[in-house]
Amino acid sequence: MTLVQADAATATSDVPTGRRRRGVPKWVWNLLSLILGIGVWWGISLGGYDVPDPPTVAKRFGELLGDGTLEKDIVASLTRVLVGFVLGTAAAVPVGFLMGWYAPVRGLFEPWVQFLRTIPPLAILPLAVVLLGIGETPKIWVIFAAAFLACVIATLQGVVNVDPTLINAARVLGAKDGTIFVRVVVPASTPFILVGMRVGLGSAWATLVAAELIAAQEGLGYRMQAAQLYYDLPTIFVGLISIGVLGLLMDRGLLYAERRLTSWQERRQ
Repeated sequence: MTLVQADAATATSDVPTGRRRRGVPKWVWNLLSLILGIGVWWGISLGGYDVPDPPTVAKRFGELLGDGTLEKDIVASLTRVLVGFVLGTAAAVPVGFLMGWYAPVRGLFEPWVQFLRTIPPLAILPLAVVLLGIGETPKIWVIFAAAFLACVIATLQGVVNVDPTLINAARVLGAKDGTIFVRVVVPASTPFILVGMRVGLGSAWATLVAAELIAAQEGLGYRMQAAQLYYDLPTIFVGLISIGVLGLLMDRGLLYAERRLTSWQERRQ
């Protein structure tokens, strides 16, 4: 401990515990944000705009939940997103590691990955329908593509950005390439991979609505498209809120995993 750190620690310890400043808990700010958001939404609906108010949407939510429609739609959409996202991530991580660790592999595949990354996953829909039909496969395929492209780039950047000093130090200590990869490169790349997974998850949900246009009979995206034909705004809002809540919960799960797996990182509170 340096003299400056020691002085700072001593000064902190001299301050009585009861007089230390305590910030407002994060959940208070989250609750306040939720209340303000609902208030703004309610104000817009009362301002003459053609937007259903929260009670109307809540009533429609209860109706869809009561007859089982919402539950079936959530299960269908969640299954498609999870399958596409898991497959896309499972394929992206090893490909990203290979591209980052071996320069020839990167030279062969990176131009194609970057080329495909500029093509929106929704633009693949017509090709997916022609090649894969109108079943579940094309829906999962476009979600897979969205998750894969986001995660593979993040994994590649994680491997490329590993501090060369760490690798050189491991080699000086006699570590072989396999040991360096497992003990140095993988842990250092983990934060990038998890961020890529979060981005890929968002892309998967963003692609869902369009994917469910392909001859779907149930799903949140399908239900919203059907409601559009009848100008059923409350049902559309129920679908939007359901997608947002499910996506938020899954993102919080990945964020929790990120904090547990990268607890060695220093973070600004």
